[in-house]
Amino acid sequence: ALFEEFGGGLVQPGGSLTLSCTASGFSFSTCYMMWVRQAPGKGLELVSYINTVGDIMWHADSVKGRFTIFRDDAKNVVFLQMNVLKPEDTAVYYCTKGSVLESGWRPQSQGTQVTVSS
Repeated sequence: ALFEEFGGGLVQPGGSLTLSCTASGFSFSTCYMMWVRQAPGKGLELVSYINTVGDIMWHADSVKGRFTIFRDDAKNVVFLQMNVLKPEDTAVYYCTKGSVLESGWRPQSQGTQVTVSS
């Protein structure tokens, strides 16, 4: 499985970004997809996941009400719409398949850097 994330950047607090992730090498439409982030000096955090149909989404309490995950199975892409960004959202964001962040999971891609700062 291969993943490539896009859309990160520098944004002011309160701003918005939409991340995208192109996946390949597996049956995308049959897999849950999730976003994971790693803030500087901190561990990995499961941010959001979405089911195969796209009608069940889960978001961590830290982003609930501000972030929305959605997918386009025709293009094998999963998105993360991020609104009302806070400095504590600063992190490298990764996508992968599944809905559970296993203890031994490590990023398989470069991720995309999101920096929230004035």
